[in-house]
Parts: sequence; C-alpha cells; structure tokens
Amino acid sequence: MHNGITYRKMTSDDVEAVHAIEVESFTLPWTKESFAYEMAENQNALYVIAEHDEKGIVGYCGMWVIIDECHITNVAVTNRMRGFGIGEGLMREAIRLSKEIGVVHMTLEVRVSNTIAQNLYRKLGFAEGGIRKSYYTDNFEDALVMWVNLNE
Repeated sequence: MHNGITYRKMTSDDVEAVHAIEVESFTLPWTKESFAYEMAENQNALYVIAEHDEKGIVGYCGMWVIIDECHITNVAVTNRMRGFGIGEGLMREAIRLSKEIGVVHMTLEVRVSNTIAQNLYRKLGFAEGGIRKSYYTDNFEDALVMWVNLNE
C-alpha cells in the first residue's frame, strides 16, 4: 500500500470501473464486453488494479502473457489521480507478477508523442525496439515499441 493505494489482480467484478477509466483515458476505448471477455475467456490475460481506500479503482494495467513473454495491452489511471505515481506502481506490480510466473521479456507500444509514459518505461528498464508506423487508428500516430528483459 502506498498513499492509500493497494494493487491486486483484476476480477470480473471490476469490469465496470475499469471500463469507466478506459473511456476517460482513450479516444478509441475498448468496450465493456472486451474487458468482460478478458476476465472470463482470455486465458492469457492478466490485469492489475490500483485501488484507493476511499476512491475505489483508480487505475489498471492489462497484459497478455504467452509462455515467457508479456505484452502490456493498456495502462490507464483516472484523470483525478494522475501524477501520484500510480502508473509506476501498476507497472512495478505487473513486472513483479510477470517475473513470478516466469516471464522473461515484456513489451509494449506507446505513442511517440507520449514522452511522460516513455520516461516512466525507461525508468523501469524498457528500451526502444522500433517504430510501428501509423499504429494508432484515431490519428495514425506512430507507436514506439519498447522492450525489457526481466532477467537482466
């Protein structure tokens, strides 16, 4: 727990709250059904929740784990709780859980314009691995691909 925040694995009961943060955070948000599917059906999905003792769920990090590789699908913190280190806490918990289950490599895509997130990922050991041209379908912005080897 840090600043009233605890981190735990997401359950189906959290879908509504997570979807609300998704809608607030992204121009092309995933549907509520997508999150329900992730919890109920996707054997590779692993999600971490940041929960504030008074405000409820304030952030989440989604991952797909395949054998020894983890792909971060989405990370978001509600607007009113940004700037308090919750994104970093979510990523650190995602890394901890991934190491626990034998993940060696972790990857993600981040908008080339999102320097705040890129700086966080670099702080956590991620390095640039290339560019995905026109990756984001809302404005065709490029994505920076970043990787980290969790065994180093």
